[in-house]
Amino acid sequence: MSGRLRIDKVVTSGVFSLDGQDFDVDNNVWLIGDDDEVLVVDAAHQAAPIVAAIGSRTLVGVVCTHGHNDHINAALEVAGDAPVHLHPEDRMLWDVVHPGHEPKALADGQTLEVAGTSVQVLHTPGHSPGAVCLSVPALNTLVSGDTLFCGGPGATGRSFSSFPVILDSIRTRLLTLPGDTEVLTGHGDSTSIGTESKDYDAWVSRGH
Repeated sequence: MSGRLRIDKVVTSGVFSLDGQDFDVDNNVWLIGDDDEVLVVDAAHQAAPIVAAIGSRTLVGVVCTHGHNDHINAALEVAGDAPVHLHPEDRMLWDVVHPGHEPKALADGQTLEVAGTSVQVLHTPGHSPGAVCLSVPALNTLVSGDTLFCGGPGATGRSFSSFPVILDSIRTRLLTLPGDTEVLTGHGDSTSIGTESKDYDAWVSRGH
């Protein structure tokens, strides 16, 4: 491993489109790696700032935490010859944006390697059927996509989503992590597992 293992952040802006509606959004793009290698998580909207953040490092892959257009629309341009990873249960969303291009299938429990460290794939459906989070134990960090935010679960009032399912994913897959695990979200501010776990019962009571 060359240099310090770290996770860099790039924020890009664009339009999220689903169910005939468009929303202006800012997306967090996360780059896991060191000075030599990097794994990009959620190549959103504009490729140029993401490519600039990669710099001269070797790109080992692009991981899509789910298939919504605002998390995948720059994936192919950023990836170049590197693989793009997506859980197959979100393929129907991917095909709307990138028809004719086959992503590499992610599986629950799969381990990706970058910069001498392991990144574990956690299948966390609810926001979408194929939503995943990435656990980076060496950094005590979870990259949560749109499954868990600062303030609660990701949105579920749209096609292919389910509030009971996302609650189950968070309870069984994420809240079991150490409380001091940092959570790097797909939009907005970061949080921690401990901070969010205190409000779980309130989310259940809220019912949406």
